[in-house]
Amino acid sequence: MSEKRWSERFEGVMGRLAVRNHRKPFQALLLALVLTVLGAYFARTLTLNADFVGLLPKNFPSVQDIEKLRKRFGGQGNVVVVGMGADPEVLKRFADDMAPKLGALSEIRYVSHQRPRSFFDEHSLYYVDVEDLETIQERIDARILWEKQQANPLFVSLVEEDPPSVDFADIEQKYTGRANQRLSGQGDLYYINPTERMVVLMAKPRGSAADLNYSKKVVGQVEDFLAQQDLSKYGPGFKTAVTGTFKKKIDQQRVIVGDLASASTLAMVLLLAYLAFHFRSALSVGLTMAPVMAGLGWTYGFVGLAYGQVNLLTGFLAAVLGGLGVEHGIHLLGRYTTLRSEGMNSEEAVDESFRHTGFSALIAALVAALTFLSLAMSEFRAFREFGIIAAVGMLVSIFSYVLLLPALLGLATRFGWSPRVQQEGTAGPLSLLARWLPRSYRGVGIVVGVGVLALVSQAYRISFNYDSRTLEDYKQASAVLDQKVNDILGYSQTPVVVLTDSQEMEREVVRQLEARKAARGKESTIDFVGALDDLVPKRQDEKQAILQAISAKLEKLDPERLPEDTRNTLVRALNMAKAKPFTQEALPTSVRHQFESLDGSTGGVVLVYAGGVSLSDGEGTRKFAKEVRGLQMPDGSQVSAAGEALILADILDMVSREGPRILAAAVLSVLVAMWLTLGKLRTALICMLPTLLSVVGLVGLMSLLGLQFNYLNIMVLPVLVGTTVDAGVHLVQRLGERGADFVSVYAETGRAIMGGLLTSAIGFVALILAKHPGLNSIGDLANLGFGINMVIVLLGFPSLLLMVERWRRKHSTSSEEQTEQPAPEA
Repeated sequence: MSEKRWSERFEGVMGRLAVRNHRKPFQALLLALVLTVLGAYFARTLTLNADFVGLLPKNFPSVQDIEKLRKRFGGQGNVVVVGMGADPEVLKRFADDMAPKLGALSEIRYVSHQRPRSFFDEHSLYYVDVEDLETIQERIDARILWEKQQANPLFVSLVEEDPPSVDFADIEQKYTGRANQRLSGQGDLYYINPTERMVVLMAKPRGSAADLNYSKKVVGQVEDFLAQQDLSKYGPGFKTAVTGTFKKKIDQQRVIVGDLASASTLAMVLLLAYLAFHFRSALSVGLTMAPVMAGLGWTYGFVGLAYGQVNLLTGFLAAVLGGLGVEHGIHLLGRYTTLRSEGMNSEEAVDESFRHTGFSALIAALVAALTFLSLAMSEFRAFREFGIIAAVGMLVSIFSYVLLLPALLGLATRFGWSPRVQQEGTAGPLSLLARWLPRSYRGVGIVVGVGVLALVSQAYRISFNYDSRTLEDYKQASAVLDQKVNDILGYSQTPVVVLTDSQEMEREVVRQLEARKAARGKESTIDFVGALDDLVPKRQDEKQAILQAISAKLEKLDPERLPEDTRNTLVRALNMAKAKPFTQEALPTSVRHQFESLDGSTGGVVLVYAGGVSLSDGEGTRKFAKEVRGLQMPDGSQVSAAGEALILADILDMVSREGPRILAAAVLSVLVAMWLTLGKLRTALICMLPTLLSVVGLVGLMSLLGLQFNYLNIMVLPVLVGTTVDAGVHLVQRLGERGADFVSVYAETGRAIMGGLLTSAIGFVALILAKHPGLNSIGDLANLGFGINMVIVLLGFPSLLLMVERWRRKHSTSSEEQTEQPAPEA
């Protein structure tokens, strides 16, 4: 059986199904109702998960590492309380008052409100190597000898010379940047910014910020606590605010949920407005939207059953699928209306509409589903789930139209409804364009062709934006305040963590990371590395002996006889020399807490702080990830750092690696599907031409406008392939029908194509108004792509088809004339 015969048989099946539902509408409507109730039941508990970790497969090493981290070490980040609007002394009093009360809350493990500077300053010489301590001792000995000589009236120096220096700043400089110095910090003892008139308290929760319900619980507990405090005693205008990882997670989730709700609502309003304009009939709007709404209910029932939640991408699929579903309705109901105006009865019009236009819609839906399924190849869960859900949604949409639209038309007909009769040749702008194009197709084709070539020539300049800060709403109050907190701290609140099983492994991790930092020099992305074992210096007994000797000698000097700068240095050295050796238990509580596991045990935890790069900058994060991963232990095992920053690095690596492969798979799957369903490779290639030119043209336009791909909007390319290819299918199929007239076909089909593209774009238009920059970027690219496709498919592509048709006619006529001429005589 030929491909063409197979397609004809399939067309017949669709026509008969539609006619059956037209004849027995109540059975079809009852089935639709049952499916809708089931869909609503399974979709009732759907939630949004905006956590980065949820976007990668659970078997990914970085995901497994962060899960181990959460189980053993708890969540990363803090709930940060900020007091604002008072003088420094009042701010300090507020911090002292609040710290113990916050620490007593049930969900708070500990609170940090002061830098541990006094301890580390007092014991700073224990962090100096023995050799350098001996150098300090030699300098002090030389200065003491010089002072004694100067005090001896019988000593006469033959050469005037400066006194030996006792400044050991050069030795201290060697140890700058180590964990003890960085954790002790600079500036005030409190985390305070006098200029901004704010003080910071960092509360460490027991749970993880990845659990949104827990984040709401702990932030709510802290906010309720602050609301109960009498802040008037800190002066008029004093106020508090909450920020930190947990608060930002909640605010980000709220923004995304709000964006999705507003995008879906706006998309629905725009769809209804356009359909009212397109059909100018309230009943036609209802006939088009009813199958769409039912299909969405069934689709999200599947989502609830299969996944139980939506992510950042799948959350707004309702708006997109709604627009794509309406496109089928515009084609089907538009064809039905035309056939009724030509004299067919309702059943005949339904049969003919679903036999031909319905089959074209099915091809388009199958092609779109295959395109979306190409996203399912990705290990990036956001893409994979988007692809699967969108593919299911496209197929469900067609089934919904076959089930519901004929039944609704059957009911409407029984009650005496008939569509408004369209006057031929008065279908609006598309009718005028249909009559104008055959006269001007050469010029139109040249203009559009030159424009497309100009865009294509710029496609090579496109780039990928790795900075995740451009995809998050950093204008939120909590995000702005959090950055100010980081500036006060002098380092990030959320280091990545390396978990080890022994002190030996802990020491080896610190050694290797510091070696990598030293080897890379200024190119290193590591700021500093901290571990409890590293914060307790080695050879303390040996160092204490040297310090005691230094102390004994310094005590013999009279500070009043020394110059002021030397006096201050020696007094400081004397205080440090009197310090006693210490163990982990003697470290400041605020420091030890940072290395504690959830069960209160210490050790085995190495904190790695990024330096010179922002962990929101994807390119810097990728460099940082390479520097802290793959640590080879002496026993042959490997350990790696864990943290959300490394999840982001994996996502960026994955998307940039898989993007071209997914796009190629989408194009090939569409081509094969269309070849099989249309019967000819040439026809499939012709139908795909507008889409392929639109995609490449979009890339060129992005480079001209300074737009970039990112790990969210790159999925727009395969989506465009799947959602725009049906325009070419409808136009070529209709023009290929026996006796088809270009003017009438273009006026009808072109209007439906334009309506379909507009409704497809509407779901993305709503995203342009979202507050979330990542959703904005998806909306921007999708609508630029639909705009380019509309120009190509309504102007350039018909002009090309007219050129080919006129060329074929000309050469066909020439061949016939040559055949009719008598053969020359021999």
